[in-house]
Parts: sequence; structure tokens; C-alpha cells
Amino acid sequence: MNAADLLTAHQRTVATAALALESAQRRHVVVSLSGAHAYGFPSPDSDLDLKAVHLAPTRSLLGFPAMPPAAERLEVIEGVEIDYSSNELGGVLQGVLKGNGNYFERFLAGLSMTTGPGFDALVPLVRGALSTRVGRHYFGFATQQREAWKQGGKKSAKKLLYVLRTALTGTHLLRTGELVTDVTVLAPQYALAEVLELVEQKRRGEHSELPESLSEKWAARLDAVFTGLAQAERNSVLPREPGNADALEDALISLRASA
Repeated sequence: MNAADLLTAHQRTVATAALALESAQRRHVVVSLSGAHAYGFPSPDSDLDLKAVHLAPTRSLLGFPAMPPAAERLEVIEGVEIDYSSNELGGVLQGVLKGNGNYFERFLAGLSMTTGPGFDALVPLVRGALSTRVGRHYFGFATQQREAWKQGGKKSAKKLLYVLRTALTGTHLLRTGELVTDVTVLAPQYALAEVLELVEQKRRGEHSELPESLSEKWAARLDAVFTGLAQAERNSVLPREPGNADALEDALISLRASA
């Protein structure tokens, strides 16, 4: 599905204008839709989470070595909250080799808002860098989200869905080599059709709270979800290590030579 199809007409207009401003400041390789819209449970008050990769001017990298900082923008524009961030391509490709799922999602989730020079050539190289290292990323990230959900009093549908989305994306990627971020697509495949009830509750509002009985039910079920993720890593179809670091570096050098 096209990323723009997941947005309202007004959201598309605002996002297009915001990205035009950001594109005037840096050379995007890709801007990908993330957050609740990409994960299958946006509510009317959800922000637009835009995760980008950009290529810094080569001249800016030739002096004293320093990793270019991420570019960030958090702003409400005409009633739409835009949460934009972009990381420089060199750091992103190093993260890909380390198994950073956030960076893989920008290239492989199929939810690009816009793409630039180099994207089409990089996609198969990024896919070729998939390895079981992504298991550590998704397990660690899902664990952090689980702890955040457990803390405090009332439990939100949103935070629980983020736990489930992260764990199921990692499980499916490790088992099949396919990167899917939409929890409404993933849940039925892993005997978790009840997740769709959580999605319906979350879609009613960003801060929708779960009844205590439902929170207790899911707290007991999450252990099995994490066990499934760990098993997927042990039995993964992915190689243990990425095998194309040289090809990724060659592609980066080629793009730098033209920037």
C-alpha cells in the first residue's frame, strides 16, 4: 500500500508542505511513514511520524571527523502534529549492519512518502544485509516498551500495541525474511486475533485506556509473545551475520562522490 493512502487528504497536504521545507535543507534518500499510521492503529489525534535518511554534502564530511547529527522537527501545522527526524546515510548503513530494525524499516517497509537518488539501488543491498542481529534489536526494543507499559497505574492500548507490534515485526522478519510493520496483518498469523480489539480501542483515541481485566489478560500473554520472538531468532531463515558490508560501503562511496 502507498504510504499516502494511509493519510487523510489534509494530512497529505500538510506532510507534503513540511517535507518540501525539509528537502530544501538536505538531500533525502528516503522519507518513510512510521508510528501508528504504519503500524495499523492510527487514531484521529495521532501524529505523523516521518523517519528519513539523508545524504550529507561530501565536503561537510572531509574535515575533522564527526558524525552528522540527526535532523529533527516536532511541530503542529494546521492541526496536524508532524514528528520528523532524519539520519545521515553513513550512520544508517552502519546501523543496518549492526541489525538496527528502525533503519531497515525505512528502506524495506514499503511505506515511503518520498525517495531520492540512490534509494532504488540501496534497497536490495539493505535487504541483503539482513541477519539475525535484528533479533537483538527487536527483543531489546520490545522489552523497553513492555517495561514502559507496565509502569504506572492505568494501562494504555497504545503502549501495549507498540509492544506487540515490535515483537511481531521482529518475529516475522526472523522467520520469513519479510519486514511487515502493520500489527493488523501480523496478529492473525500468530494466533493473536484479539489484538484487533486493542486496535479498535486505540483508534478511538490516542490515550485510550484498557480495562483492568484486559490489562491483566495481556500481561499474562506477553511472555508467550517474547518466547516466540526468541525462538524465531534461534531458528531464523536469516544468516547469522550480514554478508555484504563491502557492497554497502561501495554504494555509500559512490553516492558520496556525487554529493
